[in-house]
Amino acid sequence: MAAPGFWDNSERAQTVVETVKVQKRWVDQWAQLHRQQKELAEFLQLAEEEDDEQAAREVEKELGQLEHGLSEIEFQHTLGGVDDRKDAIVNIHSGAGGTESQDWAQMLMRMYLRWAERREYATRVLDLQPGDEAGIKNVTVEVQGEFAYGYLKAEIGVHRLVRISPFDANKRRHTSFASVFVYPEVEDAIEVEVDPSDLRVDTFRASGAGGQHVNKTDSAVRITHLPTGIVVQCQAERSQHRNRENALKVLRARLYQHYLEQEMSEKAEREGQKKKIEWGSQIRSYVLHPYTMVKDHRTDKEIGNAQAVLDGELDDFIQAYLTSH
Repeated sequence: MAAPGFWDNSERAQTVVETVKVQKRWVDQWAQLHRQQKELAEFLQLAEEEDDEQAAREVEKELGQLEHGLSEIEFQHTLGGVDDRKDAIVNIHSGAGGTESQDWAQMLMRMYLRWAERREYATRVLDLQPGDEAGIKNVTVEVQGEFAYGYLKAEIGVHRLVRISPFDANKRRHTSFASVFVYPEVEDAIEVEVDPSDLRVDTFRASGAGGQHVNKTDSAVRITHLPTGIVVQCQAERSQHRNRENALKVLRARLYQHYLEQEMSEKAEREGQKKKIEWGSQIRSYVLHPYTMVKDHRTDKEIGNAQAVLDGELDDFIQAYLTSH
């Protein structure tokens, strides 16, 4: 990087710098694991020499954590997609069914926020449309952290809930659906051309539950990209300027994904493939009655503790899917 002319081509130089950063992170992680392994070996030898059972149990506990760290790094190494290290933008939309599906969409939002919290990822709600009586109609959440998109891309699809409805006085069993879309957040260094003349920007008052206006000014922003028909709206912030910034951020991510899929589709067509990029396939069922179980239909992975999954314990499903694809 100190070589003469290195920065003459800033785009190429930035790519090299980012590659070096990635490789350095891998080296640092492996070096840290190696140091921990060496320290544990010395600690174990000392515990054996002194016949210290408590120390030996402590070493066993630390060894389990070391093995988990090793598995995590090895798994991350399989996430080699061009966008896998990026932050993610998650869209959750309630399906047909009114309050039932809107409540389910809110449960899914909570699940992903809990999952992100477990990984110490930062989250920010960019837009949220409350349900008519309970829950949410849709929500857009930004998840910031290394490999956020790499992990969360495993969640794209339709999620199905079976339970006794808390909104049904007759306590009948209901099935609800909600769809999850995940996009990689587009970095400023990546060029996604957005011609202002291709945009229609509408402003309106942010609304709360039941359609009530929660702001006296037109702070909410809706942006329509006319060539593709992609529509993004944000109303989480009180400032119209901030909502516009957030809407443009989401639009850039969706356009990036749109053109990427278009390119993949055209390539597949050129190669004579009929594989279709589908967003709407049902991927997972969450059954809370008459028994509890969560099953991923893509991998046949099943977990009986449905509440733990809804509390954010998703890694088993995510890893099972990503290692099979």
